[in-house]
Amino acid sequence: MKLTAFALFLLLTLGRAMPLENPVHAAEAEAVPAGSYDRPASNRHQSRSEVVARNGMVATSEPLAVQAGLDMLKAGGNAADAAIAASAVIGLTEPMSCGIGGDLFAIYWDTRTQRLYGLNASGRSPWRLTRDVFSSRNLSQIPLTGPLCWSVPGCVDGWDELRRKFGTRDFAALLKPAIEYADQGFPVSEIISGYWRGAEKSLAAWPDSARTYLPGGRAPEAGAMFKNPQLAASYRLIARDGRRAFYEGDLARKIVAFSEAHGGYFSLRDFAEHRSEWVEPVSTRYRGYDVWQLPPNGQGIAVLEMLNILEGYDLRALGPLSPEFLHLFVEAKKLAFADRARFYADPEFSRLPISELISKPYAERRRLRIDPVKAAVDVPPGDPRMEQGDTIYLTVVDKDRNCCSFIQSNFYGFGSAVVAGDTGFCLQSRGALFALDDTHPNRLEPHKRPFHTIIPGFVTHHGKPWLSFGVMGGDMQPQGQVLALINLIDFGMNVQAAGDAARVQHLGSASPTGLPAATDGGVVAVESGIPPAALAGLRARGHQIVRSTGSFGGYQAILIDERHDVLHGGSDPRKDGCAAGY
Repeated sequence: MKLTAFALFLLLTLGRAMPLENPVHAAEAEAVPAGSYDRPASNRHQSRSEVVARNGMVATSEPLAVQAGLDMLKAGGNAADAAIAASAVIGLTEPMSCGIGGDLFAIYWDTRTQRLYGLNASGRSPWRLTRDVFSSRNLSQIPLTGPLCWSVPGCVDGWDELRRKFGTRDFAALLKPAIEYADQGFPVSEIISGYWRGAEKSLAAWPDSARTYLPGGRAPEAGAMFKNPQLAASYRLIARDGRRAFYEGDLARKIVAFSEAHGGYFSLRDFAEHRSEWVEPVSTRYRGYDVWQLPPNGQGIAVLEMLNILEGYDLRALGPLSPEFLHLFVEAKKLAFADRARFYADPEFSRLPISELISKPYAERRRLRIDPVKAAVDVPPGDPRMEQGDTIYLTVVDKDRNCCSFIQSNFYGFGSAVVAGDTGFCLQSRGALFALDDTHPNRLEPHKRPFHTIIPGFVTHHGKPWLSFGVMGGDMQPQGQVLALINLIDFGMNVQAAGDAARVQHLGSASPTGLPAATDGGVVAVESGIPPAALAGLRARGHQIVRSTGSFGGYQAILIDERHDVLHGGSDPRKDGCAAGY
């Protein structure tokens, strides 16, 4: 069996903390027998009941961040305020996944204007970094750690854009809970502790990273108190001076000075010229529901293409754990990801066929490539007729039904693993997702945004907000979003059960970094809840199956129940977090 380097990286790497996918185990365990343990909810396969509240709700993968967002809502803040407050806390409490050294994207429903807004707060490559830097070092790929994989962090500017357009609080109020936790300490939660422990080697390679994140030379264990006074100091600068502190002030100067001393390519110009972008979300209609994503440089339109392809089948009749449905899901993913590998990039540098890729006629043509009884081995990109050419997810809904679908990442565990001096946070490694192929639309160029995996999701129904949701986890994100939506819309699950349901993920598609697809069609990783009959049916169709005890993403969702005027929340039991409302 052959796999691409990127697929092997997802399957086999646990040397660093990676909140994307954990290693698979070759030995297969039997599926958990139905009814072998009790469930508090009516569905015996559901981890817990939905959370139901009326006045506001927050869901994310770390409980202290949820509480910070909920406290902001209770104090009169809105969804934008609560999202920023929660984001600042989780950047402290889940530092391998996100922080102010990374990027963010958001979809925001504004009740006053009754419309959706999209925020792309991803950073660009350094002006001085070119492909020649890598060819001169005989590097065919951009390293996942160190200064060569840096792009300008977009998080703080994203906070500022969200705050100024929709928020009601200043940075001093928004960052206060995070500053207090950073100064006084917080207890590290269980799953996050495991991610942290896996990063010890990479963090130890950088003295400032080790001083910040390895107290006593080790990652903190579950339940241990952890403080980050240096991050508190950085947050105080932002609370006092706003985004200027990060892009024109002390933090920019510290990062650039560190870069110059350690072989990086950042300049003060890179930070001073950084700007986020408000973009128009794009959508497709799936069985009467309008599903919204942000356009590239992210991978959100893969969700729309997969849904368009799958809409042509009667999935409800097949059932959620049938081999027939799982086969169609995997084959649709292969088709969408083949297009992703060829066409997704920064739209400022290439004309991208976005509307063509998410159109119904295009999906009809792509659907013809699916053999209902045989797994595809070689999946080329389609022809959309071009003319020219480690992550957290959180969601907030407030009492006025403003909604914020918000995703933030460093990429991989702790990003580049580099803390620049005494700043208290790691810089992201998103630049590693550029291609070094001179002909690829996602090729590295100065001041360009790389391909991004992180995608917030949103659904409207009859023009009203219905679902604010997302699934963190690298290539699992489009797959997880599609599974969650099908669970809700086709299979009639509630918002908690839709995230609890057993998942599969296909590994081995070509990458926008230029890495080829697995020549044998890749593998399908499955959770223990997938029944033996489904596995047998998948194998009979030619799929290679591996059982995995690792992560299949992290789902969070809030459903707006307009009939009862209440909110329903679901949070992934695969993570430490929760949904909470009031």
